[in-house]
Amino acid sequence: MTSSQSTYTGRLIHILVWTVVLSMPLFSTSPDRPLMNGQEYLRFLIIPLSFMIVFYINYFILINRLLVRHRMVAFIIANIVLTALIMTIVHLVFRYVLPPDMHRPPRVRPFMDALVFFMRNALMYFLVTGASVAVRMTGGWYRAEAARKELEHRQAEAELQNLRSQVNPHFLFNTLNNIYSLIQIDSVRAQTAVHNLSHLLRYVLYGGNRPAVPVDDEIHFIQEYVDLMRLRLPHNVDVTVSLPGPSGIMIAPLLFIPLVENAFKHGISNDKPSFVHITVSIGNDCVDCTVSNSICHKTESPAREGTGIGLDNLHRRLEMLYPGRYLLQYGPEGNTFNARLNIRLIQ
Repeated sequence: MTSSQSTYTGRLIHILVWTVVLSMPLFSTSPDRPLMNGQEYLRFLIIPLSFMIVFYINYFILINRLLVRHRMVAFIIANIVLTALIMTIVHLVFRYVLPPDMHRPPRVRPFMDALVFFMRNALMYFLVTGASVAVRMTGGWYRAEAARKELEHRQAEAELQNLRSQVNPHFLFNTLNNIYSLIQIDSVRAQTAVHNLSHLLRYVLYGGNRPAVPVDDEIHFIQEYVDLMRLRLPHNVDVTVSLPGPSGIMIAPLLFIPLVENAFKHGISNDKPSFVHITVSIGNDCVDCTVSNSICHKTESPAREGTGIGLDNLHRRLEMLYPGRYLLQYGPEGNTFNARLNIRLIQ
């Protein structure tokens, strides 16, 4: 609910409540108590209207200027003075302005009558003051909570955008390193790699900024990336890819590619047999990606270097996009490094 919608709803509730209060004589008729005439209804209105004055003087003025600023003593004194003033005016209106109530005997003790009037109505006025404080504070808490959630949402969006922006240079850096290695081996295939890279970058730059993309696009992107990596791989590398057919499911972009990147970066050896196995499957309400690669002993372990940017970034994005609805596991098992991402799409 937006701020303007919340304000409109609050005003509508105020109008409805006071409409019910002012219409109470219409619902309290009986054979022994017929509907009020104009003069009687005018006498009835004085008390509810005085309640409204006390309520809204507190609501718009005294609470903000005194109570919110922790000036409790001044707030209590101001309400005592306000209540005494309003009750005095109401008593004088009843006694000297409005026509007398024909259903009541004439008053022979004005002072005692006034004292009884003040004592009888003082509690009601203080209850109205309490209601004003409760409504104002509740509304203020609701607005503060809404503002806090909006701020958290904007901060989360900013962090998510920052994480997405980190994916682009990280992906480009790794891919350019592969093309650089390919140039030294085969310049013709390097030209093909640059052409394929342009398609990948187009998806990273444009599709990567969308909140959700078809899973089919992600799968096609993985296939193109694997094809690009194959251009520079020696014959001793076994690469297998198992991808599902069209599904129409939507998912956040660039969630699987860190697993694939990590496998090609750390699982390839130019002089020893090595492998990268990629499997993506789609269930009724989930998408599962499993990537396995051989462990090639380098300066840093696959887990440590991979999680520096790629997998660590992925974990943070998943926590923001699919909290409580994903499973991300990775680590070595013997001579194999396994990574698995399972995302439950339906809450």
